[in-house]
Order: sequence, then C-alpha cells, then structure tokens
Amino acid sequence: MKRGVGRGAAANGNGKAVFPPGPATPTVTAVTRYRQPPPPAGSGFGLFRRILLITLLGVTSLILGAAGGGYLYTHQFVAGLRAHTPAVVRAAKALDVPVANRAAIALVIGYDHRVGVESAGPSRSDTLMLIRADPLTKTISLLSFPRDLRVPIYCNNTTPTATDRINAAYAYCNAKGTLLTVKKLTGLPVNYLITVNFHGFKQVVDTLGGIWMDVDRRYYNKNTGASYNNYANINLQPGYQQLTGQEALDFVRFRHTDSDLTRNARQQAFVRAMKEQVARSFSYTRIPTLVGTLTKNIEVGEGGHALQLDQVISYALFAQGLPGGHLFQEKIANVQCASECNASSTDIQAAVDQFQNPDVQAPKDANAAALGQKVKQTTPPPASVSVTVLNGNGVQGAAANASYLLAQRGYQTVSPPNNLEPNFTQTFHTKIYYDPAQKRSKAAAVAMQNLMQPADVAKLPRTPGLISLDPGSMLMVVLGTTFRGTIAPLPTRVVPTHQQATVRYDAGAAGLLKPYAKKVPFKLMVPTVLERYSSPDTLPGDKPIAYYWMDNARKHKGIRLVFHNGANEFWGVQETDFTAAPALGDRSFHRILDGRAFDLYYSGTHLHMVVLRQGGATYWVVNTLLDSLSNETMLAIAKGLKPLTSIH
Repeated sequence: MKRGVGRGAAANGNGKAVFPPGPATPTVTAVTRYRQPPPPAGSGFGLFRRILLITLLGVTSLILGAAGGGYLYTHQFVAGLRAHTPAVVRAAKALDVPVANRAAIALVIGYDHRVGVESAGPSRSDTLMLIRADPLTKTISLLSFPRDLRVPIYCNNTTPTATDRINAAYAYCNAKGTLLTVKKLTGLPVNYLITVNFHGFKQVVDTLGGIWMDVDRRYYNKNTGASYNNYANINLQPGYQQLTGQEALDFVRFRHTDSDLTRNARQQAFVRAMKEQVARSFSYTRIPTLVGTLTKNIEVGEGGHALQLDQVISYALFAQGLPGGHLFQEKIANVQCASECNASSTDIQAAVDQFQNPDVQAPKDANAAALGQKVKQTTPPPASVSVTVLNGNGVQGAAANASYLLAQRGYQTVSPPNNLEPNFTQTFHTKIYYDPAQKRSKAAAVAMQNLMQPADVAKLPRTPGLISLDPGSMLMVVLGTTFRGTIAPLPTRVVPTHQQATVRYDAGAAGLLKPYAKKVPFKLMVPTVLERYSSPDTLPGDKPIAYYWMDNARKHKGIRLVFHNGANEFWGVQETDFTAAPALGDRSFHRILDGRAFDLYYSGTHLHMVVLRQGGATYWVVNTLLDSLSNETMLAIAKGLKPLTSIH
C-alpha cells in the first residue's frame, strides 16, 4: 500500500492510487464480453477419423471415469451416464462450472444400502474421494476422507444441519448433502459428481475380467454372528493377484482390524490399479457389456450443463498417458480415531493444499535425497523473482490487483519504466513471458503458471511494444480475459533430506523360501535386510508366505513374503516371472544400484515399490498401504536381496 499498489489502486490498472471508478458511461465499458476462438474447420476424412477414435477410446474413458482416475479432464461425457435420478440432478445444480484448460475436481461417492438388521436404515456413503486432474501439470491427485470423520453436515449453503460422521451426510440429504459438506469442509470448487453403487462396482470389475491388485496380507473372516467376527465375510491370500468384483469390493471396504485411514489407502490403491490395468490390457470386445453396466450403476453430473461426447479423445489420452509418478495420493495427517475420527482444521487444510498443488518435481527430489544425491533447486523462490504485470484484458485495475496479490506471495513486483501505463494488447489466456538471459527464469514462469491458470508460458518476444514496457524483470505477465482477479496460494514445498535407513540384517526368510525353490521356474531371492522392527507375519490367521498361480491361465507363478512391523502395518516381497504385470508399467525412475538394475515407483514423495529385474523374473519390495517405510529403508531392503543359493 505504501508503494501505491494494492486494492485501493484498482481503478486504472497503472499501479497508482486513485479513487474508485464511477458509474458506467458511454465511454466506460462496465462489462467485457469475449468469445473463445472457434476451432479450425475439419475435413470429411478428419471427421471420420475422429468418430473412429471416439468409438475406440470412448469406453476406455468411461472405465477410467468409473474407477475415478481420468474422467476429470473431459468436460463432456456419455449421454447414458448423465445425472438422471432426482437426487443427483438436484446435487448437480450445486456443482461449479469447469473452466476449459484448467484443473478440474470431482467428488466420487460410493454408496450402498445395507441388508439384514441395517436394512431399515438409510443408505450411507462408504467411499468419499476427491480427484483432481490438471492438464497443465499432467497430474492426478486423490484425497480420501475417513467415513467416520466428524464434521459439520450441510444440506444447504448457509447453516449446518448437524455435526456428525461425514458419511452420514448422504443419509441426511443424499448426494447434495455430501457434496455441500465436502465443499464447506475443504473450500474447494467441485466440477463433477460421480455416484457409484457397490453393485455396479462389482459388475464393472467383473466385466473387465477382474482387477489386478496387490494384497498386502491375509484377509480372512467367517461371520458366525459372534461379536468378534460380526462383519462381512472375506478370504483373500496375500500377493499380487487378479480379484473378482466381489473380492475387490471386500478388499477396499475392509476396516475391521486396521483403520479408516488404511481403508482409504486401499481405495486409492484400487484407483491406481484400475488406471494401470486399463492403460495396458483393456479389451474392446467388452465394450457393449461394459456400457450397459456403467449406465445402470453410475451417474455423472457436471457443473453448468449436461455431459456430452465431445472431448472424449482428449480425456482418454490424458488419463492413459499420465507420466510415471504423476498420480498423487494425499491423506489427512494426524487423524485420531476411536468410535469416531477427528482431525484439526489445520491438518485438513494442509491436505487440501497438497491436493491442490501437486509438485511434479517432488518425486525427483525425494529420490535424489534417498540416494544420497544433492537435491537441485530448479525453481527459484518468489523473493528472487522480479515480475512486471501488464493489463491485457481491458478490466480497469486488473494489473494493480494482480501485482498486489503477487507481492503478497513474496514476488518482487516492478512497474514499467518511465511511468508508462501497464497496458498491452488484449489476450485470451494470461501470458507469462520469461527472459531466457536470466537463470532459471523458465522454471519461475512454470511455477507462476500454477498460480494463474489458465496461463501460457513462452519466451519473451522481442516485439517493440512489449520491450518498451520491460524494466528488465525476469518475468512479464500479460493478464488475459480469463483472469478472474484471484491467484492460487503458493504450494508448501519441503526440500527432502537424506535419512538413515531403519534396518537390520536378518536372512531368516531363507527358511520360508527353501521348500519352494524347485516349484518355481525362476531363482528365489532372500531379503537379507529388513526394516528394523519387522518380522515375518505370524499373527493368528495370517500367513508369512504365499505360493500361488498368479493368473487364471496358470502361466505365471508367484511367491509373496509378508512382514509385519511394530505399527501393525504390512509390507512384502513379491517374486514372480510375470514380467508384464500391469503394476510394472508405471515406473517413475530406472536406476543402477550396486551393479543391478532397479525400477522405482513413487507416489508423490513416497517410494511405494522397488523392483529388481533379473534373469527373466522380477522381485518387488512393496511398502505398506500407508507408505510408512522410509524411502531409504525401501532402497536398503531392495539392495539386500540375495539369491537363495548364496544363503547358508
């Protein structure tokens, strides 16, 4: 404000304090109207090609949408999935209109109606997950909510109806109540709403021929009506395997011997597994059956208008072409659960901020730190970035307002030289130009692009009109007509540091593996380095090792070692000759460590899986569902894999 730049200077866009604008006059335009440039006309052959591609890719898009992993990038969908029940139609009216080329957020509600003694009660939402797809950073973020999280329940936009478990919002006022409750809790706009009943969940998985998932341990319960086992039947062996619809549903809903947080992790693991599988092995012969299954059990609402077919190709390619490590699984930290769960507003907001600002550099930094390498700071901090803002949207005060907001986030805002007015040619998207002569200017422009979407990044052109307004800043910003007067908050970025692995030497698993040495067509590996507080899983009813056929065709055999740590979590070592498993197709990095080749699979900053490829077989070290083993510990375990024949 002392510099004369701020909200009080929002009248003429020149960064100088003035009085507020008066009423509109014939020479003052109160409202600026604009149109998005029309697409170029296409040829007849081009139209035919697009129709063919839509036919082939459309259902792939639908499947990914049903799984919750890719429907967000498209703004139009399939008519059969449009919101049609009264409850979802009402809820769709509370959705926010998506903006082209900007990140979109969807709320996925998985619901059911209980049978037996609970059949008289209302339906409740067993699954609540936000999914954010960003075409700019090519990322998908997931944020799940514990079903027993205690929050204010909203059935309207004004006052809360009650304070209860978040899954009760569906019982209070159906899908609209759940949507409004999540929006109030997070402060996020929600553009899409997907409701899935669990009968449909099973049918989708079965129509796909099953879903390949990693089961971290033995899951078993036989309900006899006794108090200690009065929950759903389940019987799953540990290991990477193909689950039926019922088995997948049992897996993602289970929570009776762990917690809501672990259950959320299983649900997010399902989304990842669906994306991996469909991207690699979807059969188009299943399209007719799948379309019928989807339209009967899934509804999709979109803010502002009904779903259409166009843009399906963009959506499908976005979801299928997601780079490795660009699927981020976020969770609310420090959740305390007993009969109900509670979390502080600070922890909820921190999770929301991480969800909104996925850092594609984070896996690289985390991996460098885990390997003991220097973490490179590619993006300069805002305090070292000078920026000049120009008005390219014709809205009075826009440049001054944007300068003020950027200064609030720590940027050095600089006015044009010689008291020139900061006005430039009108543009549609905001343009962020970087000076290539200044070090790390492009990285600074990309970082600012995340704050001002939709925005385009380009090298500073040497046009006289623009150069005359440049005081030598690292960045020149020309506000477009899509600029709405707000800037996103800066993401919280913590530079990772190398930590010591928490491990001990223990080759005792060799005794578990020896009976199977001649039963598999590949060499067995012994994990000789274990997480310090872990041991083979010998809890009642559990199994420390599983030997099984990994596929129905009985082509590939698998061995799974299961370890239990002090936090009641399970990690494992998977060994198999199934080298084309869908889970292996989404690696983040390939590294040579101690002379052996390893593939590294990150979820954000967490190393979820390390895979050794050797002799026509693969050996996976798989983290816990909550990724509680440190990256350094995971690498130490993987490097400690030794041939069984070398253990005496």
